[in-house]
Amino acid sequence: MVALATVALSVFITLTTPVRLGLDLRGGTQIVLETRSTSTTKADGAATDRTVEVLRGRIDALGVAEPTINRSGDNRIIVELPGVQDPKEAAEVLGRTAQLTFHKVLGPAGPDTEKDTGKGSASAQDGTKGSTKDDSAKDGSAEEGSGKDDSAKNGSENGAEENSAKNGTKDSANDGPDKERVLKDESGDRLRLAPASLTGNDVKGADARLDQQRGSGWHVTVDFKKGGSSGWAKLTGEAACRPPGDPARRVAIVLDDKIISSPQIDPSVACRTGITGGSTEITGRFSDAEARELSLLINGGALPVPVETVEQRTVGPTLGAEAIEASAWAAVIGTGLTALFVLVVYRLMGALAVVALGCYGLLSYAALAALGATLTLPGLAGFVLAIGMAVDANVLVFERAREEYAKQQRASARVSLVAGFRNALSAIADSNITTLIAAGLLFFLASGPVRGFGVTLGIGVLASMVSALVITRVLAEYAAARRLVRRRPHISGIAGIGVVRERLLRRDPQLMRRPRRWLAVSLVALVLAGSGLFVRGLDFGVEFTGGRLIEYTTTESVDPEKARAALADAGFPRAVVQSSGDGGLTVRTDRLTDSEETKVTRTVDDVAGGAEKLRDEVVGPSLGEELRRGALIALGVALGTQLLYLAARFRWVLGTAAVVAMIHDVIILVGVFAWLGKPIDGVFLAALLTVIGYSVNDSIVVFDRVRELVGRHRSTPLPQLANQAILQTVPRTVNTGLGAVFILAALALLGGDSLTDFALALLIGLLVGTYSSVFTATPLALELDGRQRPTGGGGTVPARRRPAARVPVTGDRRG
Repeated sequence: MVALATVALSVFITLTTPVRLGLDLRGGTQIVLETRSTSTTKADGAATDRTVEVLRGRIDALGVAEPTINRSGDNRIIVELPGVQDPKEAAEVLGRTAQLTFHKVLGPAGPDTEKDTGKGSASAQDGTKGSTKDDSAKDGSAEEGSGKDDSAKNGSENGAEENSAKNGTKDSANDGPDKERVLKDESGDRLRLAPASLTGNDVKGADARLDQQRGSGWHVTVDFKKGGSSGWAKLTGEAACRPPGDPARRVAIVLDDKIISSPQIDPSVACRTGITGGSTEITGRFSDAEARELSLLINGGALPVPVETVEQRTVGPTLGAEAIEASAWAAVIGTGLTALFVLVVYRLMGALAVVALGCYGLLSYAALAALGATLTLPGLAGFVLAIGMAVDANVLVFERAREEYAKQQRASARVSLVAGFRNALSAIADSNITTLIAAGLLFFLASGPVRGFGVTLGIGVLASMVSALVITRVLAEYAAARRLVRRRPHISGIAGIGVVRERLLRRDPQLMRRPRRWLAVSLVALVLAGSGLFVRGLDFGVEFTGGRLIEYTTTESVDPEKARAALADAGFPRAVVQSSGDGGLTVRTDRLTDSEETKVTRTVDDVAGGAEKLRDEVVGPSLGEELRRGALIALGVALGTQLLYLAARFRWVLGTAAVVAMIHDVIILVGVFAWLGKPIDGVFLAALLTVIGYSVNDSIVVFDRVRELVGRHRSTPLPQLANQAILQTVPRTVNTGLGAVFILAALALLGGDSLTDFALALLIGLLVGTYSSVFTATPLALELDGRQRPTGGGGTVPARRRPAARVPVTGDRRG
């Protein structure tokens, strides 16, 4: 019933919630921001780069996945957002400087304060009703002010200079938080504020919350860092020394030179003690959206320099309709071939597995739609590939069921299925848990597209487990209990050992007799492929290196697909062409020489029957240094955590071997791409992360069987047990690999240029990963185990004991 309810809910979400398509499939909104210098900070290239990283964090918090953010020149930033419902609101959030400061209130400012002090007034257009409270105190520690809240919507985009300009008073006193200033509070009364005691740098994090118990509505909880906590206690302790009702008993919380809250300190707070606990609340008449926006700005941090929106337009998709249609057909054909393969190999159980895989696709798609994820073309291809890979859990179960059926004296399909699910559970659980560990760490430690990959990967793993362990099991056990299946068990698909297993039984190859030979072969392959990194080097794509952005206005309306084909013929196959605004065309390429730029312009002019260049700028990488560093850190931590998990589940020997084999696969894949001169771009990054997951899973399946055989045959040498584990899992490896190969081959041959490199990387990774799990990870584990001294009772099986009776490859030739 739970499975049925889950599927029904997925159908409802799929029919009612459209999924957001990426810039390559549908286009989106382009916002051009320009950084502005202040009296203290120059808006140079370094400041603009720092601003790009802050904006990236804000966009991630906005829920916009797969954006494109590039620095253009020294002081312009081009942001492209797919599927944004309110581009104006997005531009406002991106443009907010978000300078958060906390001030001591010196007292009211009279009409002559500006004249007497020489300080300008940065007045706010509207105030905010608000209060701050100590989260550790149940009864609160600050009284509310009064007024109307519009601060979340009407903040200044350009800080004090713009506010001062609006009021006709331009003065450096309001350029920064380190000087005394005059601002209007929530009620419109002018207050004199001391220099900032705390800034946004003292804040650990902020969260928008709804107070349902007290009924005070939405508020923002602010947690301070260690130094900020003591600073907050000192600030509120000094204010508490003033008598109740005194304006100087207030503290002011200022965002972008607007007081968003200036509460009185509660009489219960002791003088010089202040509010302790390290957190406070900003309350007021916040709506849900306003509270979330405020927490987003606080968490994202302040922009190093103010930015101004100078342009906003709609851009078309980076891929043409023909490329998208070809890729869609390739996905359909590949999925159909995989389904047909499963049907042929596993017959009735295969048909039920296809149904379960359809449910898997439905669950995954509904989850992505519900979370508001953005699907790009590589993402859609990866989604289709995941369906092919999800067959792995079903194949594991069916192959174990075949083994159980072959061992029974009075064979029963239903009993064999139950045993198959039971025996395959550990391998399925371990492989999926390691993948979930990686997905979780990528989500929490990385950002941008790598973080989005972690979300998609985690959803796919959970949906795969539900599909295989719940839906397939219910359908398969019900079908196996039918009278027709009991009378004609061969139609079930598990009443025979299969062609691959039968040949292995007949030949019984001793693959692990000389493991060092396989390690030597792996080392040679590693050196040959890895040498490409030094001989040819890596050809990083425009996402990593930046490039050239040229915008044209054309005499006639031009189909971007036609312009893209013309540029490819002219020697620019990687050029990204988009329609821009009304009658415009944007071309984004790698770095160009002047002669190459002239050639690009001439090509566009010929296609359009006349084109005038509007903009020609050098753009920075969309995958910036901080994003790359975060991704590498997340990946390193994920691998370390996986190693610890595998060491705990299997032994450090097997866990180390699995991780080393994965590194072996990564180096070979990257090296082959270096030799082929293929670009290392965002699409390749997605393929590489997929290969990493596949490699570890393959090794886990083999080692799970090794662990099982060690428990049954403790007196048998480990090389012999490892050999038998390989032979017993080869049918699963072959059938799972073929299921994925059908989809990848279709994408590579029929999907067009946009998916060829993606599918090629995955095909290479699939082949290398399959090889390494058998001929790299297992021999390495044997070598490491052979170097260990035997330990009593610890489960380590020495590799040099007298041979015991050979463990047979499970199965006989019935059925």
